Amino acid sequence: MPKMKTHRGAAKRFKKTGSGKLKRGSNYKSHILGKKSSKRKRNLRKAKLVSTSDFKRIKSLMPY
Repeated sequence: MPKMKTHRGAAKRFKKTGSGKLKRGSNYKSHILGKKSSKRKRNLRKAKLVSTSDFKRIKSLMPY
């Protein structure tokens, strides 16, 4: 049986942590930044974890 391919779009957006969870970038930080406070923009820089409801679906896109 051939190897499974990694979904390249998912590979660019998600990284695995040491414990096997998935890290993702924050949304709402690419444009219309003038009305957002500095504190809000600073907190959007931090990485978030993928929710448990989405985890199984995204994990199947990244088998390795």
